[in-house]
Amino acid sequence: MQRRLQWCGATVASAALLFGAPVVHAGRSCEAAQPPSVTMIEQGLRLAERTLKALDASGASVVVLARAGQDLTKYRLRYSHLGFAYRIDDAQGGHVWRVLHKLNECGSAQADIYRQGLGEFFLDDLWRFQAAWVVPTPEVQEKLLKLLLDEPQSLRLHLRRYNMVAYPWSTQYQQSNQWAIETLAMALTAGTDQSVTTRAQAQEWLRDKGYRPSVLRIGALTRLGARLTAANVAFDDHPDEKRYSDQIETVTVDSVFAWFTKAGLTTQALVVMR
Repeated sequence: MQRRLQWCGATVASAALLFGAPVVHAGRSCEAAQPPSVTMIEQGLRLAERTLKALDASGASVVVLARAGQDLTKYRLRYSHLGFAYRIDDAQGGHVWRVLHKLNECGSAQADIYRQGLGEFFLDDLWRFQAAWVVPTPEVQEKLLKLLLDEPQSLRLHLRRYNMVAYPWSTQYQQSNQWAIETLAMALTAGTDQSVTTRAQAQEWLRDKGYRPSVLRIGALTRLGARLTAANVAFDDHPDEKRYSDQIETVTVDSVFAWFTKAGLTTQALVVMR
């Protein structure tokens, strides 16, 4: 991997800014542990560099950052995955950006939480080389940053048992975007009389604050095929009346971005980086 990065013209300095740790391949299907192509690396690094410059110019310390890892246009969705990108300043006056997010392990039924650089975040076999983010209000940023830097707290609501289409109001499984907004609920309620310490409490808080998941129309044959062939897809956590009417509710990036605006968690427009 390091040789391929050099072929793409990445300097040691830019690599240090864009990568937080050795590159991992979490989140990809394991059909072939083939190294990424030179073209893919070039495009991913260019997107990471443009994003880095834009985040620096934004003045933000935390953003909710998304990528388009899968083609979800048939569900009228633009982005597939989000994480929290946050800025860390050092004593010498420099800084780096890191992304905390949850990744499914190679299409398995398990997932873990990763801290990565921007380069790693955009080198995960993207369907479309495009980034998008919302900048939370200063108060939300402050509370989020405090939690993101606290290792035990940032992992507190994480459940390894993964389901790509996990039902938002169930604790049986947890998908990546679901972990993010449940963790957001914990950050924003810390130190209040509504303090969230469990996933069930986080989900109740999200309901009360008006979060509404996306509804995907997935027919019975598609559900059966996915369940039989993919370890990271399950539908048994969804209520029967919704499942049998082909209405699968799940946490999507698009629904989270829409909710941020409606809930007053951001005062800025969605930023899209192509």
